[in-house]
Amino acid sequence: MYFIEVMVEVLREIVCDFPRKPGVYLMRDKTGEIIYVGKAKNLKNRVRSYFTGIKDIKTHILVKHIADIEYILTGDEYEALLLENNLIKKWTPKYNIDLKDDKSYPSICVTNEDFPRVFKTRNVKNDGSKYYGPFTSTAKLEMYLDLINKLLPLRKCRGKLKKRDSPCLYYHMGRCGAPCCGRISKKEYHGYVIKAEKLLSGKTVSLLRDLKKEMNTASRSLKFEKAAEMRDFIQAVDMVGRQADRVDFDEESRDYTACYIQGTMCTFSVMHFLTGKLTGKALFRTNVYGDEEDAFTEFFLHQYHEAETCPRTVYVSGAFDIKSVEKYLNKISGEKVSVIFPEEGKHRKILQMAMEHARQDIEKRTRGFEKKAGLRELKKALGLSGIPKRIEGFDIAQLSGKYPVSSLVSFLNGIPDKKMYRRFHIKTLHGRIDDYEAIREVVARRYTRVVNENLDKPDLIVIDGGKGQVNAARNILDALGLPGIPVIGLAKRNEEIFFPGESTPLLLPETSEALKIVLAVRDETHRFATTFNKNLRRKDIMLTELEQIPGVGVKRSRNLLTAFGSLEAIAGATYEEMKGRAGLTEEAAEKVLKYLNKKFDKHEI
Repeated sequence: MYFIEVMVEVLREIVCDFPRKPGVYLMRDKTGEIIYVGKAKNLKNRVRSYFTGIKDIKTHILVKHIADIEYILTGDEYEALLLENNLIKKWTPKYNIDLKDDKSYPSICVTNEDFPRVFKTRNVKNDGSKYYGPFTSTAKLEMYLDLINKLLPLRKCRGKLKKRDSPCLYYHMGRCGAPCCGRISKKEYHGYVIKAEKLLSGKTVSLLRDLKKEMNTASRSLKFEKAAEMRDFIQAVDMVGRQADRVDFDEESRDYTACYIQGTMCTFSVMHFLTGKLTGKALFRTNVYGDEEDAFTEFFLHQYHEAETCPRTVYVSGAFDIKSVEKYLNKISGEKVSVIFPEEGKHRKILQMAMEHARQDIEKRTRGFEKKAGLRELKKALGLSGIPKRIEGFDIAQLSGKYPVSSLVSFLNGIPDKKMYRRFHIKTLHGRIDDYEAIREVVARRYTRVVNENLDKPDLIVIDGGKGQVNAARNILDALGLPGIPVIGLAKRNEEIFFPGESTPLLLPETSEALKIVLAVRDETHRFATTFNKNLRRKDIMLTELEQIPGVGVKRSRNLLTAFGSLEAIAGATYEEMKGRAGLTEEAAEKVLKYLNKKFDKHEI
């Protein structure tokens, strides 16, 4: 601590000689490596601020590693911005932000050729081609490409167009106009390209107008096949247009960028709008050691480093050196780009939405750090060979021997992974109450499949129960040749952790993060199993009630519940719906509705 205080005093002395002019400052560690690059309108005031007053944790971490500072003067703040950008790219300093590269998001390319191709790419080149994107939603990109490939006869072959004597299969499928064989003129082909570009630009209103005009012309000319193609295209374009969230009718592209910082963690949330529609959202995670102004400036240099990535307007949630950034964006895009910090109005509201996305992401990252610490603690407490990234948990639920079921829940990195949840009907009890046998059955069924299908094995199994349940599970795993999977039980009474073959349980402190993870798994298995059991009981009660209605019977009762899910939904159905979805006759449907309406009328009274 004494050494750090002395070093700070030395650095303060160095900064005293800094000029009050614009420039770039470079911070080095004791090895001489550049660890941070920043820009300033006034070098002396900006750099001195690092060593005066009470600092937050991120600045304190940075200052602790600084051993020397130097500066480079520039003519103005804009030149400082450009120099900072170049130096960060050259040295990639440890404490400057490190964002996910936006090239990881794909774009759609329309090539600069006589007969252009349309395809997905992650490599944006300055080759005269047109690029649309980047798409933060791959599903959205694939939807556009699928629509273009199915309804516009553009060529699919890669590389330069080569002349052929006979067209390929795509021509015979109606998916290509076969320009390689001269089957389509350049003018007609470019008409299809223009349609694709209008679709990708979001100009669906004018595109639909053109398509309807073509459809009517084809219909009047008795070209019914052509008219049908246009009709299908119109329907598809209309569907694509409805899938975007409409905000207004502004034709320009614009981004809304919000920044949320907690400690050293920082998340940028970007919402992309085109022709008034939300076309994509993206989160960019990083760590920051400067202030929000530095973070915003560096983000823009990373995010908008090529002309194709620049929208016409960017709304931001924080004030920073907007004029210099605007000048930079105008230069790389060749067009007027506005960066605006709105303090109120509709644009501020959209920024607040983006900010909430960023805040929630920081919360998620914080929970992730806590879970990692808990998993490391759990590894140590249980004596595991590795961190239990995948944990699977089991519980049994039944009511006096009826409706016996089991739940399987799965946690990945301490967080529920619900797509891996499974439910089991217990088949071997036949009315008996035997939790040990139930555990043996469900563990055998689950891990027999894991072995046979070579599925991923969990790093830890948690059984809701004590010694008996844990030993039952252990015996099955050993029999299946899975001795390497650790298994523990968690008894509810004192939250005791039991190990196979041991009578003395492990007690962890209530504040233990490891215990919290195990409890979360156990509680989730209990919730999932109990909910399944209750649903079965409720369904059985509903079936019994429906079967009491004359003329319905077992089969029709099951069909009704399968089709509608509940008595309330059945009561709200029409005769036609019961006939079409559950196969009831009008007479039977009338009896069901009469019975249920009477039942619910009484209930309301």
